[in-house]
Amino acid sequence: MSDERAEEGVSLRPIVEADLSAIDALLNEPEALGEFQWYGWQDPQRFRRRWAENGLLGDEQWVFAVVAGGEFAGFVAAGRAGVRPAAPYWTLGVQLLPKARGRGIGTRAQRLLVDYLFAHTPVMRLEADTEAGNLAEQRVLEKLGFTREGVQRAVTFRAGEWRDVVRYSLLRTDPRP
Repeated sequence: MSDERAEEGVSLRPIVEADLSAIDALLNEPEALGEFQWYGWQDPQRFRRRWAENGLLGDEQWVFAVVAGGEFAGFVAAGRAGVRPAAPYWTLGVQLLPKARGRGIGTRAQRLLVDYLFAHTPVMRLEADTEAGNLAEQRVLEKLGFTREGVQRAVTFRAGEWRDVVRYSLLRTDPRP
């Protein structure tokens, strides 16, 4: 990423104050979030507070702007997780503006995030999960070299019902396309 690293016109960079309005709008509009991401109303200022505190680059979570064609297109995030303090791993996620979806931007942005984490942390394992019905994100993760580990039943509650998620992982030592 070296401040801004590009892959086919897509780059990642730290979130800047000008991005916060777009993030607020994205996270607080059910239609903008899309079918698999709306979990109900939440604190609309949470990202602004965390940005003011640490630029969304804290010890436990990193959030980067996705830039496509020179414009803010959404964000990727990595959160530190793990059951053992000596063996943390990172969980990944992406959220794009509706106009940026379906164009390969999310795939390229997630690849940049994976590259960044393997280059700048000693992490061995990355994880990502998605609702079982989100076939598009499952294809993206597989395209990036993630291995499907299985289905976790009734892990997330959305739109009045419990839903299964599919868990994926990528190890530093795994071959990558």
